[in-house]
Amino acid sequence: MIGLFKPYWTRWLDRRIPAASSVRLDQRKIFIRPTRIGAVYVLALVPMLLAAINYQNSLAYGLTFLLGSVFVVAILHTYRNLAGLTLKAVAAEAVFLGEQGILRVRLEDRRRAHQAIGLGWSQDALQLVDVPVQGAGDCELSLTTLRRGWLRPGRLRIESRFPLGILVAWSWVDLDQALLVYPRPLPGELPQSAGGGDELEELGLHPLGHGCDDFQGLRAYQPGDSRQRLHWKAYSRGQGLLIKDFATLSGRDPQLDFAALDGDVETRLARLCHWVLKLSARHQPFALHLPGRTLAADSGDAHRERCLRALALFGAAP
Repeated sequence: MIGLFKPYWTRWLDRRIPAASSVRLDQRKIFIRPTRIGAVYVLALVPMLLAAINYQNSLAYGLTFLLGSVFVVAILHTYRNLAGLTLKAVAAEAVFLGEQGILRVRLEDRRRAHQAIGLGWSQDALQLVDVPVQGAGDCELSLTTLRRGWLRPGRLRIESRFPLGILVAWSWVDLDQALLVYPRPLPGELPQSAGGGDELEELGLHPLGHGCDDFQGLRAYQPGDSRQRLHWKAYSRGQGLLIKDFATLSGRDPQLDFAALDGDVETRLARLCHWVLKLSARHQPFALHLPGRTLAADSGDAHRERCLRALALFGAAP
């Protein structure tokens, strides 16, 4: 039955609370109802009122109306704990398939504090955060990545049961968040040429010296050098920032070609992802060829991100 009305509920929410990167909660966006404890609380007032009427007991009347007024006041305070709160989406970092994606949400209010605000995509797995007066509260929400491409979690539930827990005020907001998921890197050799040859020769790479991992000496640090190659012992001795220099690779730039690989689409993309990361770590220029798109040979972090993005969005609708 719930599934039948879900499309109507979704369209109604889209009209009432449209998607936006920043949403301020007001009376139009907040819903409120009793919790299970609150429902029992209200039901308990009924026999108390009947007993007070039957016995004409002033103390019973007073207790019943006192507890009833507490329920009414709790409605106001539960609503106020959400009202005026502003939710903002924070940029999310891309992850690889299989990793936990992290989406960040910032809660702000310059007028008053908010306590025990629950956030999450599942009502059973909410994270609680407090928002101080004229401050902000940051919340990191994790998502399991099941496929590459854009991961859009949909509407986020935000709720409050403060102060008594007998009522729950909530809202469903769409912060228009999206997380880019790269293919999972899959180690594997690239296809060999007809004449055979080892992996480096197929890539057109030839080490200068005895091997591509041979230590050649130290040189002065230059902006853009990998920090993993810093010689920290020399720095501790006061010799300045020095870089461990290894034998480099020469020859034509590697051509990572989707069509030259075997296997299904996801396997090919996973192997290409592995080689994009491996060649980028070597600071080796390379080109990437995908059906309908070619990225010219280049190197650096920007080229690495372009290639990973192209692999993640391969086959996706424009």
